[in-house]
Amino acid sequence: MAPIGKIYCYPNNPRVFKILIAAHYNELEVEIAEFEIGTDNKKPEYLAKFHNEKVPAFESTEGICLNESGAIAYYVASHNDRTHLLGKDNKETSQVLHYVLFAENEITPHANTWVNPILGITPFNKAAHNQAVTSLKKSLDVLEKVLLNKTYLVGERITLADIAVSTSLYLPFKLVLDTGFRKEHPNLSRWYTTLINQPAFKKVMGDVTLADVAVEYTAPKKDKPKKEQKEQPKKETKPKETDVEAEEEEKPAPKPKSKLDSLPPSSFVLDEWKRVYSNNDTRPTAVDWFWEHFDPEGYSIWRVDYKYNDELTKVFMSSNLIGGFFNRLERARKYAFGSLVVLGEDGANSIAGYFVIRGQEVPEEVYDAADFESYNFQKADHTDPAVKSSFEDYIAWDGHLDGKKFADGKIFK
Repeated sequence: MAPIGKIYCYPNNPRVFKILIAAHYNELEVEIAEFEIGTDNKKPEYLAKFHNEKVPAFESTEGICLNESGAIAYYVASHNDRTHLLGKDNKETSQVLHYVLFAENEITPHANTWVNPILGITPFNKAAHNQAVTSLKKSLDVLEKVLLNKTYLVGERITLADIAVSTSLYLPFKLVLDTGFRKEHPNLSRWYTTLINQPAFKKVMGDVTLADVAVEYTAPKKDKPKKEQKEQPKKETKPKETDVEAEEEEKPAPKPKSKLDSLPPSSFVLDEWKRVYSNNDTRPTAVDWFWEHFDPEGYSIWRVDYKYNDELTKVFMSSNLIGGFFNRLERARKYAFGSLVVLGEDGANSIAGYFVIRGQEVPEEVYDAADFESYNFQKADHTDPAVKSSFEDYIAWDGHLDGKKFADGKIFK
């Protein structure tokens, strides 16, 4: 059987699991091009075909190029006309999409914030960790109630809804959702173990282990200060070459530098802008200062819009969503400034705003954040008067704001 396309990815990635499981259920072949972890995935053939440099990415034999894992999974799930993965009718298909988005927005970001520091992927932040644990358990409480009288999330057969949600829980169940948690969530646990024992799941994920005791984050051990080894008389002798070598080996490895640190110096000092913004009226003082000092070669301005505004409900929940995203952008604090606002009211609101970012591309420090995939970053032309005016409105939290009412906002600085 000829492959329906090629997927570019890192190995053992739960985001890819759901795509490959869907392919097995539909009896489809997908070619896999894996990048080794720690290597650069910016291959020429990759750059030429996709609108950004993120993986997983998929190129179909029809020439369709997709980046979002949920969209790729949907493409694969819908590729077979006789598939049961999208439900039996349009009503069930909409429910399937509901759970695909639920997994991407209400599970994956919180799971990543909880689990990634344990795996050494991202730094540990206690406030973000506590919020993530609370938020993830809240989402899983919802699933526990949904599955009280249901075998599967949608209909009477396994669908993409089950595949997407269960694969998003692969690492949490493996590392932190321990025996005690599973006893308190029997419906969710029964559903999950049913799925991971299906042939298609086993073929992709192998034998999945469940945590007996939750793994906790442990900070890296630091070397003891050398002064504890002092106070012993030494002879005035020249150190041997081997002693010097050993001493050098004891030095901690230098922290990896950001690619942004190697950019040419910029006349625009981001920290100074943040101080001006924080300590002065936005209009006219901060705005005037910004345009007087802005360096368009060293920095770029990006319009940011939340992708799933139709899923938003309460204003305070949308505001918390922004706060969670900002918490996960800690690595970018040195290189970015942002203003995101909630527009509208309860039951009808949206999230939008602007970021000022070092360099001319969205850097790893931003796109590596767990929630990044939920936002659309579009480079803005600051020479366009309309864009310039909109940028000013969004950092001042007043003005036109796309004709919508300001409800709340947060600043990343």
